[in-house]
Amino acid sequence: MLDSVWTALAEPRRRELLAAMNGAERTVTELARRTGLSQPATSKHLKVLRDAGLVTVRRHRQTRWHSIDPEVFDDLAGWVDPYRRRWNGALDRLDERLAETSGETTEES
Repeated sequence: MLDSVWTALAEPRRRELLAAMNGAERTVTELARRTGLSQPATSKHLKVLRDAGLVTVRRHRQTRWHSIDPEVFDDLAGWVDPYRRRWNGALDRLDERLAETSGETTEES
């Protein structure tokens, strides 16, 4: 599943659509207006995002409302987290080492 998510996120216009949906449901028309894409191009990108599980659709009468599915982003964050912790730890150690070599002391958290 993560492969399709990474593939979907690799396209800058899809990331732009996700940013436009951050915090609010949007119609294709709204998303096209906000991103400058045509409606067919917007629909095409939304299909890829839906297929990857990043976006859900809610129908109300004849309108389709698109929104971000936070669960997939939780999965992504879980995958990225060990790498983030590793790099944060390495950067903290580098900061401590630089402070030691410059004669400063570091603050304890």
